[in-house]
Amino acid sequence: MNKVQLVISAISYSKSQTGAYALILAEVNGERRVPIVIGAFEAQSIAIALDQDIQPPRPLTHDLFVSFCSNFSIEVKEILIHKLEDSVFFSSIIFETEGKEQTIDSRTSDAIAIAVRLGVPIFTYEDILDKTGLILEEPSDFTEEDEMSEMSELEEVARRIQEEAQEDKGSSSQESDYSNVSDSELYNLLNTAIGQEDYEQAAKIRDELQKRGID
Repeated sequence: MNKVQLVISAISYSKSQTGAYALILAEVNGERRVPIVIGAFEAQSIAIALDQDIQPPRPLTHDLFVSFCSNFSIEVKEILIHKLEDSVFFSSIIFETEGKEQTIDSRTSDAIAIAVRLGVPIFTYEDILDKTGLILEEPSDFTEEDEMSEMSELEEVARRIQEEAQEDKGSSSQESDYSNVSDSELYNLLNTAIGQEDYEQAAKIRDELQKRGID
């Protein structure tokens, strides 16, 4: 099947889904755009990687993946969005290690966040682009002002996500006093935090349990 290269065109806040963002991928040397709904964390990770002026205080998960590849001589070759099923995009990370090319499955948002960091190309198949591609602008009408508008939107998304992250952090710190919470409730909160992959909050709950002499 023919592959078509895509690049990130813009990220915009989803008006239809609370807490979700729309990642717009543009066909290289073409008119079609592919919108993909992604979560806030993935939008943050992609926006930070695109804006070199934003440096997170600690490595994000995708930064950790990139460091792992670098330290163990794993070369990521490309990202391939290879399937569309029930409106969900499925992707693969194609990499080379010890002279052998291998493929691993990945969520599309994670794969793109990694691609941005490594500067590797993003591809999809022609039939997927035929099904999902939208023509948002005619090439003759697309001006430098339109491009600047898209970049401004990216910067605005990065700023908005950072503000939301700071608000969440402040909210978490206010809720981190568990001295008046019962042991059973603490266990329920711990399981919820782990299930939501909020390990920072889970660590605080464990600290409170340990203060009480509970393992």
